[in-house]
Amino acid sequence: MSSGGNARGTLLRGLGAPARAVWAKHDRDSDGWLPLWRHMEDSAAVAGLLWDRWVPVGVRRLIADALPGGEGDARALAVWLAGVHDIGKATPAFACQVEQLADVMRGHGLEMRSAKAMGPERRLAPHGLAGQVLLEEWLEERHGWTRARIGQFTVAVGGHHGVPPENGQIKALYEHEELLRTPGPSAGVWRHVQAELLDACADRYRVADRFAAWRAVKLPQPVQVLLTSLVIVSDWIASNPDLFPYFPDGASRTDEERLAAAWQGLDLPERWQAAEPVEPAQELFAARFALPPGAKVRPVQEAAVELAREMDTPGLMVVEAPMGEGKTEAALAAAEIFAARSGAGGVFFALPTMATGNAMFPRLTDWLKRLPAAEGARYAVHLAHSKAALNDDFVGLMDRSGKVTAVDLDSPPVSPRQPSTDAARADAVLVAHTWLRGRKKAMLASFVAGTVDQLLFAGLKSRHLALRHLAVAGKVVVIDEAHAYDTYMSVYLDRVLSWLGAYRVPVVVLSATLPAARRCALIEAYAGHVVDADAAEEHEASDAGAYPLLTAVTPGGTVATRCPQASARSTDVRLESLVDDVEVLADRLELELAEGGCALVVRNTVRRVLETARVLRARFADDEVTVAHSCFVDLDRAAKDSDLLHRFGPPGKPGERPAGRHIVVASQVAEQSLDVDFDLLVSDLCPVDLLLQRMGRLHRHERGLDQSERPERLRTARCLLTGADWSDREADVPEPVRGSAAVYGRYALLRSAAVLLPHLDSRTARPVRLPTDISALVQGAYGHEPVVPEHWAEALQEARTQFDRHRADQAERAAVFRLGEVGRPGRPLFGWVAAGVGDADDSRTGKAQVRDSRESLEVVVVQRRRDGSLATLPWLGKDSKGRARGGITLPQDQTPTPFAGRTAASCGLRLPLQFSSPQTMDRAIEELERLYLRAWQCKDSPWLADQLILALDEDCQTRLAGFRLSYSSLDGLEVTRDRD
Repeated sequence: MSSGGNARGTLLRGLGAPARAVWAKHDRDSDGWLPLWRHMEDSAAVAGLLWDRWVPVGVRRLIADALPGGEGDARALAVWLAGVHDIGKATPAFACQVEQLADVMRGHGLEMRSAKAMGPERRLAPHGLAGQVLLEEWLEERHGWTRARIGQFTVAVGGHHGVPPENGQIKALYEHEELLRTPGPSAGVWRHVQAELLDACADRYRVADRFAAWRAVKLPQPVQVLLTSLVIVSDWIASNPDLFPYFPDGASRTDEERLAAAWQGLDLPERWQAAEPVEPAQELFAARFALPPGAKVRPVQEAAVELAREMDTPGLMVVEAPMGEGKTEAALAAAEIFAARSGAGGVFFALPTMATGNAMFPRLTDWLKRLPAAEGARYAVHLAHSKAALNDDFVGLMDRSGKVTAVDLDSPPVSPRQPSTDAARADAVLVAHTWLRGRKKAMLASFVAGTVDQLLFAGLKSRHLALRHLAVAGKVVVIDEAHAYDTYMSVYLDRVLSWLGAYRVPVVVLSATLPAARRCALIEAYAGHVVDADAAEEHEASDAGAYPLLTAVTPGGTVATRCPQASARSTDVRLESLVDDVEVLADRLELELAEGGCALVVRNTVRRVLETARVLRARFADDEVTVAHSCFVDLDRAAKDSDLLHRFGPPGKPGERPAGRHIVVASQVAEQSLDVDFDLLVSDLCPVDLLLQRMGRLHRHERGLDQSERPERLRTARCLLTGADWSDREADVPEPVRGSAAVYGRYALLRSAAVLLPHLDSRTARPVRLPTDISALVQGAYGHEPVVPEHWAEALQEARTQFDRHRADQAERAAVFRLGEVGRPGRPLFGWVAAGVGDADDSRTGKAQVRDSRESLEVVVVQRRRDGSLATLPWLGKDSKGRARGGITLPQDQTPTPFAGRTAASCGLRLPLQFSSPQTMDRAIEELERLYLRAWQCKDSPWLADQLILALDEDCQTRLAGFRLSYSSLDGLEVTRDRD
């Protein structure tokens, strides 16, 4: 076997035969291999191209600001670290793993024991850690660095496999030098080869004369993270044998030819560089969001643009405004300005659920298509949640991206995609790039819509956390529905915000309603200091009940606020209590809907949804009652949302509103991101901010002058509040129903009930005025001032004690795996993710790490026919290409077709809480695993491999773990105790 091939690498010229013989990679199937010098050269070259063409300007600037030579130093350091990252492979502990390659090295004087002879001690020297130690020795001996300053640079080498080493691991390896160099006569050869490779890299990448200046540097920890992540990305690309072929096949090309073929084959979309829009807000919104003729930009949107432009540097902006004020568009407009001024290379839009993520994705891509773009520009986009591959909009973009492999430079040339300098309007090509997929790389795409879990994972001690930080450090981050996150999630969110502030990442937080204390916590986390509550203008505005409210702060800066007007339209909602009795509700709905109209009934649990629907269908026609909740299979849930938008969406949009009476009985799915409009609202008692969200679905749009197109009785917006015993408000404390107390806690419900008392149905009650009353209600419910009647005090104190205990427990449990605070400059990242969770992903188990939710089971629902065959659910509609999806046979003795497999996988269902107790879950898994189909557990069946299959009979029923399950496309899943 050759010890270096015929390639004419620049790094190779200064190396002797022993150094050329050191190997880095080996393919056991083909026996191909790659010398270490070649991989060093490949990795460094990739790092240079990534820096020049892909790394966002803001990330480059942050690294450059930490170094005395600015941008030149930053690029040189990144390239050099990528070049030396695998120096730990020039050790006996690594080289002994492939005997025939080790023999070649022995032939050049690099003696080593066999892997078997080394035994388990070899694990003390993983090559990343070994490389860090070798680099530290070299910097000390060759360049006079002190141990105190070395780690901040070398940790990028030690952590390039996803986990920065801990101090104990470093100390242990220093005590086992035989793992780095074989004792005896060979030790000098090993030391010479290691130094020779490091000397060659220092010369090749022109850093040898920079070490004296860098020796005095204190690298901020965010810079250490970014350098580590760049080394990881460079290594991953350079380690792809489809791009950088192994020897001997890959030995014939020059450095330039090898790199050109690989980079063209990778075809990575280059970084986005936004040009700051200078046009007035009205023109900007008309251009980016296709406003209809005559439409005016709303005051909140105009204020967001003005505030973004007036901030000294981009920072955190919190936008609090009523539902329907165009906060999403305001965030994207601010993001464009922030990106241009900060050098951000993309946008991440974080949302509370997969459903809201799916709804946002086409809005994000529509905005992208309207951005000014140079000719030939391409943007990498991604939908970030566990079921993204089932989303048709996203899959359509995936189809545009081919296999990543090095190109044949001898083939006829393809017209290169050279970006034009003309920034005139041109549609960019959006692509879900092949290489930017998978749980660790997907967030590196420039534009991402996904669940907030993807952001919270940046605060979770986990493997390859540095990549998640690179992903968010290069973007503007938009966090939607900020009021929806509980204490457990907020522990992670606040820590992530502190790191985002350190990265100088612009952030836009959106909320219809946000308690002042929570707003203050978000600002303090990002700014990195405590806000003076007495002096800050932000608090003066909130104390005055200002709403809408925009609050901004720069990293380490002061708070600024804007208080724009809401749009001209306002709504008065009459609030009335209603006895919590389904028959009473049915009587009332018969009265209210006598002349027709559409009512929304929101229940706090799926069980109450189904119980209510059952009674209402006994009074109304079946087709006059619609059910919506979270326990539908994915395709049915999407169809349900689409149907609700079609029938109850805004006027002027395609759709047909029911001509007669209609009732939608829904769970909390009706609260978020559905632009639906009802004539009457019935709601269970819930926290007041969520009730206001629900009220946002009441008279949401103008239907005729003074709502004249609504039934006469329903032209006044009214909300009937139920879900609690309101029998005697003068003497008794309202008692929320059991399910509501379990979901929200009694304390939040009692304080919400208290602030609503002045609006309830006495003769002196006044309506809830939207948006005027929103801030006062939310601050009252979530503040610390007493708001309850005196005779509620004892009950409230008992509930408060339980609430404080629960919140403290949430915070304590969340802190176990939470990332530490940003350390002082110069402190190495050693132990950065110690005692972490391993890999983090957006599976149900992964989400449980950043959400305080009980682990649940996810199943794929199919139907078993009477003849024993399996099929997809029979009622499924056609897909976007007109292909039938219902009743597709799923063979059990062979792999289903990709279309059949994907269709079946699209019927995923999360089983409810009845199956979350450990005993019940174990029993359910055992029963589900009885339907184990070996033919489905292979790489040709990615949709169904490792999935639990729930087979319903022809009546769409089954038994599982002591429960009877019944499913229909109308009502979803219903679970009852199996009494048999």
